[in-house]
Amino acid sequence: MKQYTFLLATLLGIWIPAMGQNKQLLYDFNEIPQSLMVNPGVETDFSWYSGIPVLSGISFQAGSSGISVNDIFADDGVDINTKIRERAVFGINPRDELSGTYQVELLNVGFRGTDPDIFYSLGMYHEGDAIGYWFQDYAILAYEGNADRLNQRFDLGHLKTRGEMMNVFHFGINKRVNSELTIGGRAKVYSSIFDFNSTRNKGYFVTTEGQNNILASTIDADMQLRTSGIEALRDAQDEGNLGQTILKRGLLGGNLGIGVDLGFSYHLNEQTVFTASVLDLGFVYHTNDVKTYTLNGSATVEGIEIILPDALADPNRDFWQDLVDEVETFVPFEDNTDGYIAFRPTKLNASLRYDFGEQQASRVACDCGTAPRGGSFRSKFANSVGGQLYMINRPRGPQSALSAFYMRRLGNAMAVKTTYTVDKFTFTNVGLGLNLQAGPVNLYVLADNLLAYRNLADSRYASLQFGLNIISWGRN
Repeated sequence: MKQYTFLLATLLGIWIPAMGQNKQLLYDFNEIPQSLMVNPGVETDFSWYSGIPVLSGISFQAGSSGISVNDIFADDGVDINTKIRERAVFGINPRDELSGTYQVELLNVGFRGTDPDIFYSLGMYHEGDAIGYWFQDYAILAYEGNADRLNQRFDLGHLKTRGEMMNVFHFGINKRVNSELTIGGRAKVYSSIFDFNSTRNKGYFVTTEGQNNILASTIDADMQLRTSGIEALRDAQDEGNLGQTILKRGLLGGNLGIGVDLGFSYHLNEQTVFTASVLDLGFVYHTNDVKTYTLNGSATVEGIEIILPDALADPNRDFWQDLVDEVETFVPFEDNTDGYIAFRPTKLNASLRYDFGEQQASRVACDCGTAPRGGSFRSKFANSVGGQLYMINRPRGPQSALSAFYMRRLGNAMAVKTTYTVDKFTFTNVGLGLNLQAGPVNLYVLADNLLAYRNLADSRYASLQFGLNIISWGRN
């Protein structure tokens, strides 16, 4: 059972909590103030809004492109040993991933300036992001060993993973250039709590027939694991002040970085709108509490060599330690505290939307119509339909998703949006978003992959977002 421990710990302890980052239900849902967070150039008509601290924007997402819990533990009559071997060890490939984020808004407010065409927003949110690819050759080596796999090279490059936790401070400006074009930008300051990444590994491990022993093992490695903040959190946990350390590092006491979000909305005509945004174009410079571990070099060893009768002359000799020392001489395992730059997982959104049906009166308390003037607010149509493209930069290349959506506005009190999304996690992702407006109180709930809720253990993707805001459309 020892070989199963490694695999199950990976599947249950690492893969299940990982997440996806696409927010296709929130994107261009401009009744919700948080839509500014996924496109700073979205069209807005608020006078001001204030998110309820901590409750204004919470999102949790989880996904696996390779395997589900049900694939291993379902009562389907198949022996669990067979399922682990066929569905996990050999059924997943190195491009299968778990990736994404969770996010909690701590503060989010927005207001229109003295120029009615300019809207400002600012706040802070807490975010965690992680990705892990299936390290197939490591799993095979742990599961079956190397004795029966002579001359097979196990690829050390299968290990690719990264993750981070941080607080983000942001300030954005949204401007209506004219009735056709709205642009926006957001500046960000990242305060890293911790970071780890190991994405540039190369090398192999191979077992061949030996000359002085039965087998010879060769390792040729160029591997690196960079960490920041991990040691501080470990020490804080031992000292019983973990929460205080996380708070300090998140409030500009950790490693800092900068970034920007950019976006726009453009009316091709009265009813057709093209939008796009790029998010988290930035980096964090890690300089404090940094620890980098490297394994670089090559060596061939044939196990422990005991030469008789010479070995009897020193009965206290540690032959195993001699072997370890020999390997470390050729493949040195070292660590250092050199600083490094970690780029954020940059995200791209683009959509094409067609509005139709009855036009609804604007909530704005002014004499605003649909005339093509810079100071006017457009009336919204009752229906919208369109498509959206999402991409995120990842260690093994871009991860993408394509969505089709339909939105229905029921007066000014309710709006419903449904999406159908195709990505590497699932081809049957149907999502539903609901926005309710009761006077100044705004409540929204967005959920993805609803068909999978019949059996969550068999699902490879789940997502939920919700929030609570206070909104005003009155005069400044």
